Amino acid sequence: MSRNNEDRLGAAMPAADSPASVMASDEAGASNAPLTFSTPTEFVELPSQGRYYPENHPLHKTETLEIRYMTAKDEDILSSKSLLKKGLAIDRFLNNVIVDKKVKIDDLLVGDKNAVLVASRITGYGEIYSTNVVCPACATNQTFDFDLGETNINYADDLAELNVELTQNNTFIVYLPRTKVNVEVRMLTGADEKKLTKIMEHKKKHKLPETTSTDQMRMYIISVNGHEDKQTIESLIQNLPAADARHLRDLYGKATPNVDLKHHFDCETCGYAQLMEVPFTADFFWPKQ
Repeated sequence: MSRNNEDRLGAAMPAADSPASVMASDEAGASNAPLTFSTPTEFVELPSQGRYYPENHPLHKTETLEIRYMTAKDEDILSSKSLLKKGLAIDRFLNNVIVDKKVKIDDLLVGDKNAVLVASRITGYGEIYSTNVVCPACATNQTFDFDLGETNINYADDLAELNVELTQNNTFIVYLPRTKVNVEVRMLTGADEKKLTKIMEHKKKHKLPETTSTDQMRMYIISVNGHEDKQTIESLIQNLPAADARHLRDLYGKATPNVDLKHHFDCETCGYAQLMEVPFTADFFWPKQ
């Protein structure tokens, strides 16, 4: 895929003689079978372009990742009651469709994981994602079609314009204007997402207040004015002015390569229109039709 806003995250199936038409197949018993079948693959463009992985990572300086189209066996993974109960179904599925087995979902940057997630869904159920949404204006519950094929990519390659400094360790330095300190942050991975989910589940189970924003900060802030000790970081988080917290969240989102999951929403009841984040409901990998 090229890098303009008209490009689609899930590209159309390539011509048979193109590199992206490489087939991934199970060779077991193929020699004795009267017919053999193979699963097509495609290359997903990574928002990070491989820029933020260490040299020993299989995706270091790699712009695309090859995935296999979803199959009936993958649907078995997604519908496995034991995997669903443990919260492992989607990650197990995504690991399964990635062709290069050296690449693990837990080690992917969140933006790259999201790109694989959306592209994998497209290969299985198409670009149109129909799900129930509630209008923010009139609270009407309605079915809305999100076109995943129109999902764009934020490459986050204009850090200078954001006044964000990239370090040699692929971390970012963000200046907080109210607190007047430099905060060093890192990009989260699939493994970090799992940890955050477990923290949320633990708090919900024990009826503790939700602290999603500060929990994320604890995960991605790694130093304050060069100080890496947890006590200093926690002190900042606990006393951070709301304006600085919003400033940090905003810059973190803009400086982190990711797929842009905001789509235009028009309410069929009251006509209210706005950009809406694609909701990851059960319909995403378990469509009703």
